[in-house]
Amino acid sequence: MLLSINPEHVDNIVSGAKRYEFRKVRRRSDVNRIVIYATAPRKEAIGEVVIEAIIEDDVVNVRHLTKRAAGITYEFFQAYYKGKKKAIAYKLGELELFDEPKRLEDYGVRYAPQSFAYLDPTT
Repeated sequence: MLLSINPEHVDNIVSGAKRYEFRKVRRRSDVNRIVIYATAPRKEAIGEVVIEAIIEDDVVNVRHLTKRAAGITYEFFQAYYKGKKKAIAYKLGELELFDEPKRLEDYGVRYAPQSFAYLDPTT
């Protein structure tokens, strides 16, 4: 699965400050790796990470369980889930950075997805 992530958050993932990626929609059950795509202005895939666990619960519980390694402010978290009852957090495993950043075309993707895109497992 390729996730579009703001470059600021990508930098926090790389530094280890952000150990969870938050989403409003759960991924398919057969997906266990994330390709991290830094959105504009970078527009590049920087690496892959294994999904160690998924926390799916009400917004308050997800915040409580992830706050020490969320890599985002409480205010950002609240704004992102405003009006939502459920939150999903992917616990990120070890990040494998690419030697050279990759382009979307390397994955057969023409446009950056709004949130995520499922990738062909052969790419």
